[in-house]
Amino acid sequence: MSLENTINQDIKEAMKAKDSQKLAALRAVKSAILLAKTEKGGDQGLSNEQEIALLQRLVKQRKESYELYVAQNREDLAQEEKQQMEAIEVYLPAQLSDEALRAEIQTLIDNLGASGPCDMGKVMGQANQKLKGQAEGARIAQMVKELLNS
Repeated sequence: MSLENTINQDIKEAMKAKDSQKLAALRAVKSAILLAKTEKGGDQGLSNEQEIALLQRLVKQRKESYELYVAQNREDLAQEEKQQMEAIEVYLPAQLSDEALRAEIQTLIDNLGASGPCDMGKVMGQANQKLKGQAEGARIAQMVKELLNS
């Protein structure tokens, strides 16, 4: 089943359950899907990679809003963002653990023959391509920097 069909089905379930936070998050996902489909070249549907990128962007937006609200002591709004973020994350593939991410990046570094911080760009390009959807870019960058500096 496509992401769009899954979201539509889950919207119906959230309406029946009267779960307003989940419903708001799912409607945001549906809106983003519809926008992506109406963009140039989106008429043949979204690929799996495009769906994951879309979901990651929505989660990132909510995470940034959550952090902003926490910094401003607005716990009520922060909780809304956190609940929506968690509702959207359900549709993302499982994220790699720190140990698995470290092992994947170390393998890449060994294969590329990277020796120090000057090779960060080369490693980052390969790591982002290989680990897309499995880890956030910031986590990948932090791990690459840590491994190249050691």
